Amino acid sequence: MTPNSLEPSGPLVGADWLADRLAAPGLVVFDASVGAHRGAGHRIPGARPFDLDGDLSDHDAPAPHTMPAAAWFGEAMRALGVRDTDTVVVYDGAGVYSSARAWWMLRAMGFDRVAVLDGGLPAWTAAGLPVEAARPAYEGPRGSFTARPRPGLLVDGSAVAEALADPAAAVLDARTRERFAGAAPEPRPGLRGGHMPGALNLPFGELQRDGGLMRDAGELREVFRALAGERERLYFSCGSGVTACVLALGADLAGYRQLAVYDGSWSEWGLPSDQRPVATGPAGG
Repeated sequence: MTPNSLEPSGPLVGADWLADRLAAPGLVVFDASVGAHRGAGHRIPGARPFDLDGDLSDHDAPAPHTMPAAAWFGEAMRALGVRDTDTVVVYDGAGVYSSARAWWMLRAMGFDRVAVLDGGLPAWTAAGLPVEAARPAYEGPRGSFTARPRPGLLVDGSAVAEALADPAAAVLDARTRERFAGAAPEPRPGLRGGHMPGALNLPFGELQRDGGLMRDAGELREVFRALAGERERLYFSCGSGVTACVLALGADLAGYRQLAVYDGSWSEWGLPSDQRPVATGPAGG
């Protein structure tokens, strides 16, 4: 194994890449599953829990899955044994879903040696690769992770409102077309139906092909160009800031570099408000 063999070539790695390096010193694998997949009975050998439904979200914030403060996040990473020199691979039990959120959070905290496992645990098991019984907590040595926040990767509602009024920017919503249009109820009680006026709808699943694998860079670029045109500055939203990060991953793979995720997403914007307008129907307007 060469000295640089743990350096991912991009934000996405395949099951074979990870299997070849699974026991290498300096590699940390995180299971970032949420919801029904959280706490599953098996995991990729040695994987540690990146608990977005637990300690790795700010539960004092009004919106779920809010990014915790840098000091909290840094301490959580050190408690999970992450060192500044490590390479991190994140996966989830659904495919490419909540793992993209963990990837974006690490990026937002200044950590670049991180990649998402393409297709997640389903792709790993489909390849016949081994799993082991999951453990409830990480019990290994502490790490030396240093949080170095990057302003602008996670933004608030005011920044998104400015982007909606900026002809050089595009705001893309990763929710289903039915939720975007206001034709389907929101899963979280008390939220209004619909979307931000001027936002564009790109359900996150449209960036994936059969088996939950991400589409190739050329195809992804075509998807984003069809919606955003020549605009290179892209903002992403969803229900609670999780699948918005799948759009960020897809845009990164497609070559976009001016990217931001709305941390509160529809869980914040969709609250009853006189200041946050809502539109319904299939198109932003």
